[in-house]
Amino acid sequence: MLRRSIGRWCAGGRMVEEFDVVIIGGGPSGLSAAIRLKELAQAANKSFRVAVVEKGSEIGAHSLSGACIEPRSLDELLPGWRDDPNRPLTQKVVHDEFWWLTPTTHHASPILPSSLHNEGNFLGSLGAVCKYMAEKATALEVEIYPGFAASEIVYSDDGSSVLGVQLNDVGVTKKGEQGPQYQQGMIFKGKQTIFAEGCRGSCTKKLEKKFNLRPKDNVQTYGLGVKEVWELPSDSKAEMGHVLHTAGWPLTAKGHKNTYGGSFMYHINGRISCGFVVGLDYSNPHIRPYMEFQKWKTHPSIRGFFEGAKPIFYGARTLVEGGLASIPKLTFPGGVLIGDCAGFLNVAKIKGNHTAMKSGMLAAEAVFDEVLNKDKGPQHECRTYNDLFRNSWMYSELNTVRNCRQMFHYGMIPGMLYTGVTAMVTKGMEPWTLPHHPDHKALLPASQCTTPEYPKPDNVLTFDLLTNHSRSGTAHNADQPAHLKLRDSTVAERVNLSMFDGPEGKYCPAKVYEYIDGKLVINFVNCLHCKACDIKDPTQNIDWTCPEGGGGPNYNGEM
Repeated sequence: MLRRSIGRWCAGGRMVEEFDVVIIGGGPSGLSAAIRLKELAQAANKSFRVAVVEKGSEIGAHSLSGACIEPRSLDELLPGWRDDPNRPLTQKVVHDEFWWLTPTTHHASPILPSSLHNEGNFLGSLGAVCKYMAEKATALEVEIYPGFAASEIVYSDDGSSVLGVQLNDVGVTKKGEQGPQYQQGMIFKGKQTIFAEGCRGSCTKKLEKKFNLRPKDNVQTYGLGVKEVWELPSDSKAEMGHVLHTAGWPLTAKGHKNTYGGSFMYHINGRISCGFVVGLDYSNPHIRPYMEFQKWKTHPSIRGFFEGAKPIFYGARTLVEGGLASIPKLTFPGGVLIGDCAGFLNVAKIKGNHTAMKSGMLAAEAVFDEVLNKDKGPQHECRTYNDLFRNSWMYSELNTVRNCRQMFHYGMIPGMLYTGVTAMVTKGMEPWTLPHHPDHKALLPASQCTTPEYPKPDNVLTFDLLTNHSRSGTAHNADQPAHLKLRDSTVAERVNLSMFDGPEGKYCPAKVYEYIDGKLVINFVNCLHCKACDIKDPTQNIDWTCPEGGGGPNYNGEM
């Protein structure tokens, strides 16, 4: 899969490698863009160099989703995949359910909104899908570079356009000195750079500010998803292809006020893929999303699913939930945004992989037609990408549900009712688009909130955080500068601890942050790269930056 090349010339002491297109991120959107670019080049009998830079140790190492995948985009991109004996998705959805949970029982919805109908969809691992796509991309001579992190954006001399990215230096010690394994990061240049970094991309944040891609009234909102995979016993009677979503308890329990979220449970090839999502616009700083998940598993209607099963994987990631109302400007001189870093997830469907793939395909078409086919340089802005998006089924789909997430701010019941009415009646015809509010501004002072009650881990059904964390395969080089940066080292104790009771120690699903003797300690080697800290910190004092490439979780394409 990995094809390394040697820099052709040096600039400022760094090796520089030139490509026609550089893609940052080896997830579904980035790989879709790479494949589509090469398909277009083949059809035109042309040859272009396309590079995919992936910070995970391998393709699929950082990929995490439910995953219930709508195959529409995969059918468009790789029409023969269903007949491929090595296809990554084999389990079709056979049974859909939605439950409202009370503390003691559940109520199955007699009618499912169209957004939760999964007929024709597949259950599987997003990491496996990405590995499969990477194989197809490699066969088309896409150059894939796993284990390399894009740390900085390279601009033209006048700063007006993007030329590419600079990869992380490796072998820098905690003290900031060059260690014995020091290696300077290369510069990857391209006529266009496609950013497919996923949720809250570190380069994307800089681009939004540099090119004013997100005006002040355009706000993204996020959720934090925590996931486990369980292996079922060989004599399990569980129905493979069963899809269950729940809402209500425990987010209706003591300590919650209009907290958005819910669960998913998918039965796939002898396994349970399950998880819990909590909207990061919650107001109570005592809430622990990880423990809400553990608590959910103890529900009388849920715990039976896990009898005799064994937990084998754990992970977490944030989700972009703002939808159409939160999509930034997608283009700038020298590049475009695709996938989750642009915000294409359909929150009503609880799906974003199909839209991420489609965005990559549309961006590839715009880049090919406007730049590669006309031999234009990185000063060009591919504005037709926006037109292609607005004329696609993806835009229509997101437009229909553009107000759904906002209504959950008023509570789960109003949000669910609005989503149902939108899906079955108005279908996005309402003449308004409701705004979002920044997640980090939602927290109330800890003194005004009640601490939720959480179960003590029993190490059978529920687990302490570090025990579960060991199932994520997370590893970082400990002798490197911490990639979690505090803008002001005094703010954590002066504001976060004193006013909000140290919320970073509660929302983090990896125990990166903890207060010891009143001082914040950052255990960066635990980081799952979920970016929740960068999003939820009430003073926006934490910057998530890329550590050395290859670090972080290693999901082995199983999540």
